Amino acid sequence: METKTITAADALLLSTKQEDHFFDRKAAAIKGAKLQKIAVAFANADGGEAYVGVADEKDEPDPAKRWTGAPNIEDYNQHIQALTEIQPALPMDLALLKAEGKHGYVLRIQIEKSQAVHKTSDGTVYERKGAQSLPVSDPSRITALSFAKGAVSYEDYSLDNAMAEDVVDSPRLSEFLAGYSPTTDPLELALNKNLIDRKSFKPKVAGVLLFSTEPASLMPKKCSVRIIRYETKEEDPERDHLGPIESVEGSLYGVIHKTVERVTAIMSAINVWTTDGPKAMAYPPETLWEIVVNAIIHRDYSMSDDVQVLIFDNRIEVLSPGRLPAFVTKENILDVRYARNPRIVGMLSRYKSPPNKDIGEGLNTAFQKMKEWRLRSPEIVDEGNYVRVVIPHTPLATPQEAIMEFLNKQGTITNRQARDITGIKSENAVKSEFYKLKEAGLIEMIPELKGNKAAWRLLPK
Repeated sequence: METKTITAADALLLSTKQEDHFFDRKAAAIKGAKLQKIAVAFANADGGEAYVGVADEKDEPDPAKRWTGAPNIEDYNQHIQALTEIQPALPMDLALLKAEGKHGYVLRIQIEKSQAVHKTSDGTVYERKGAQSLPVSDPSRITALSFAKGAVSYEDYSLDNAMAEDVVDSPRLSEFLAGYSPTTDPLELALNKNLIDRKSFKPKVAGVLLFSTEPASLMPKKCSVRIIRYETKEEDPERDHLGPIESVEGSLYGVIHKTVERVTAIMSAINVWTTDGPKAMAYPPETLWEIVVNAIIHRDYSMSDDVQVLIFDNRIEVLSPGRLPAFVTKENILDVRYARNPRIVGMLSRYKSPPNKDIGEGLNTAFQKMKEWRLRSPEIVDEGNYVRVVIPHTPLATPQEAIMEFLNKQGTITNRQARDITGIKSENAVKSEFYKLKEAGLIEMIPELKGNKAAWRLLPK
């Protein structure tokens, strides 16, 4: 185990930092059972750090006295032993800390977000909620946690209200086999690919979603796509901004294609100002495709909600039900591979023209194409029960660069046009950019245009 020395300032920072969803500290006298509770809660949520040997506010009001490390390294043997009794084994890293001017060792426990659902040695499941480690006693909640983390996939559950014929006799399966393996018997494929339960002969969720003609009528939970138009640029749209709402249903292959087609058609009717003048809102086709595909095939189908595509005047937001699974975080999502629904992902990749390549490069492609189009990268937001991907229609250039490029091509620019091309929402913030360019001797206001007609132009060279 590594031993590190930290500064007195860093020790004070640990002693004063507020406990939260990712951080906890306890005095060295903490019992093994209580430490298990904290560690399990972190692993079952989003990971975190626990420090043993740094008292919390309840035990020691004075921050300068909270560093209460154990005098000997061996004093932490019982804590380490307790951590090893957690089932299954924790993905963790241990280190001992010494601080300048402080006595004793502090045990640092870094716990990674895990794919598994962990339990303490007495079989209790805990989950981190804010600064609390709370027990999860409801069996249905533990099952939901398993789905959310990807420990168990809802795609493998059998549907009692459906029949094998809903998959085997579906024209969607016949279309798939025509391109994949025309001589293969539909029932043979469904059984070999585990799309039908061999004992009950009931179709599984994956089979219904992939090949049933109307999955929404057979699934006990929502599984479609909703396309919602908001005629505004506001972050928090109001009901008055709500436009048409469309629902896309059917087997997954068709849903993916129909969704992208409809979103492309809707956004092409939205005019936005660009440095080249007013144009229909457009994104790299690969970006829209990969983000929609990712939302549909990696969502948590145990949650009763639809994938939502929200189309605004200046952006598109795609909401996928379910938290990021296993060890995936918004920080590492472009670097790691993990399929919550491996059966769905694998079968879609076997189409003659697959919507996914099953090589984990989809989102990377989406980000790269935005850069090539000189648009800002998508933003991934983990909202707990949903993953939101925001695709902005904002240039990669700085506001001043965008304004100057616009002026060089168009001759004049208004505050509203500048807000459109820069993505800045505030009129005053855009004015600030104008005045910076004015002070640099690059632009001037057009004297005869006042009020809401005010505009700027380039100064003669």
